[in-house]
Amino acid sequence: MIGPTAPRERWITRPDVILHGEEVGAGATFLLLHAGGERRQVWGPVSEVLVDAGYRCVAFDQRGHGDSEGTARTLSACADDITAMVHAEPPASVLVGASLGGLAAIAALTDPAVRAKVAGLVLVDVVPCLEPSRVRRFLASVSLSGAHTELVEDILAQVPLLRQVTAELDLPVLLVHGDNGSSLTDDDIDQLLRLAPHTTVRPIQGAGHLIARHQPVALAQAIIATTTAWR
Repeated sequence: MIGPTAPRERWITRPDVILHGEEVGAGATFLLLHAGGERRQVWGPVSEVLVDAGYRCVAFDQRGHGDSEGTARTLSACADDITAMVHAEPPASVLVGASLGGLAAIAALTDPAVRAKVAGLVLVDVVPCLEPSRVRRFLASVSLSGAHTELVEDILAQVPLLRQVTAELDLPVLLVHGDNGSSLTDDDIDQLLRLAPHTTVRPIQGAGHLIARHQPVALAQAIIATTTAWR
């Protein structure tokens, strides 16, 4: 018999791709959305802490990543995938999105039906107030500037929409950011707080942009500490 802490495979069939994922644990659900260039396994150490605390975690490879099919070319395609993931989960799931995952989650929340099923949004080292030239420099610094150029440019074109959606959100929001090599500046955080004043901000010491890799335990603890009251 497969116990609640043993990963269980998941698939979602979309019109153009099949998304491959897994779930682990039992209890209130976190839907974990990885960054561009990553895959679902990056959430493993974070999930261990969340599952031990009595939660259930679901993580899919985004299209064009890991075991999922297709190519991630537009933010709307990634957002539509997340919409499908949300509708496959029980009510009151919390979206946890790192970088691309966070931006696609914001885009998915344009749909009232998605907002109605979600208890809150955790942004992991990403904000909707993207400054194009700085984004491109950052991606070049981590050798990702040429890997997803079409997707990056599409995301940058969607910044006005991302800002609008964030400003209209009536869901609780948590921003977790690194303090060492983060992609965010104090001004980025201030802009988010002006858009969504109800946002909680938690820095993670010793973490860069990929907090799930650098400080997974601290990330999980920050998520638990803030989101417990959301459901």
